[in-house]
Amino acid sequence: MLAKLARDLPPRGEVLYEPKWDGFRAIVFRDGEALELGSHNERPLTRYFPELVEALAHALPERCVVDGEIVIAGPDGLDFDALLQRIHPAERRIRLLAQQTPASFVAFDLLALGDEDLRAAPFGERRKRLEQMLRRARPPLHLTPATRHHDLAVKWLERFEGAGLDGVIVKPLGLPYLEGKREMLKVKHARTADCVVAGFRWHKDGEGVGSILLGLFDEEGTMQYVGAVASFNAAERRRLVGELEPLRLKKGGDHPWIAGGGEATEPGRRPGGPSRWSGQRDM
Repeated sequence: MLAKLARDLPPRGEVLYEPKWDGFRAIVFRDGEALELGSHNERPLTRYFPELVEALAHALPERCVVDGEIVIAGPDGLDFDALLQRIHPAERRIRLLAQQTPASFVAFDLLALGDEDLRAAPFGERRKRLEQMLRRARPPLHLTPATRHHDLAVKWLERFEGAGLDGVIVKPLGLPYLEGKREMLKVKHARTADCVVAGFRWHKDGEGVGSILLGLFDEEGTMQYVGAVASFNAAERRRLVGELEPLRLKKGGDHPWIAGGGEATEPGRRPGGPSRWSGQRDM
């Protein structure tokens, strides 16, 4: 289940407020000795976080499905760049980074326990079951903080900026778990900048623009990748194709993100290397 962007925290009501973690959204599937980590778009993450697989297999019940976020804590807060480094093709490198920058899993929803499918249950009930299940949880497994108090959620929004927590999630207590639906709200720290539209990715269904890649020029005049804009609806995705078409460089055109030898690469990616923006950040 996903969240749609809101400008302000809604007034007090039958909702629960949670911090919005800056990490990889992941769902844990455990069935006996088998344990898998999957991203929100069903990409496998298990091999990239061996230290979590071992810890979660030890801490979780034998059969369960848990929704949450994979994060890495650094000296200045959550370190998303360290997470990106974990998406690496070499297992030896992954094992080394698992020791140097171990990851944690922050749980915020319980979708199944034993033979029970809890997706139709209201979120308030799922949260209580999750709290009971994780009452003795130890790092690297954590239960996300949550509050019914609007004033405390406002303080979280004000205080957590810069620490790797980039906003607040608002969840109605009566809401069932609706896969792929944006029925929750996310209120993010508002920061703006005028950026260059440097490229785009096609949507996964091949129809329209999936995300727009943004850049900024540094003091030396080099365009640096700074992020991506996504979450377009179907009509916007199709409209953007026509809007961007006249701006697309022809093959062999001069672009700051063209690698040596004329090979076009994704921003922050060397030919044959992992993409900097391949992580799953959207809730």
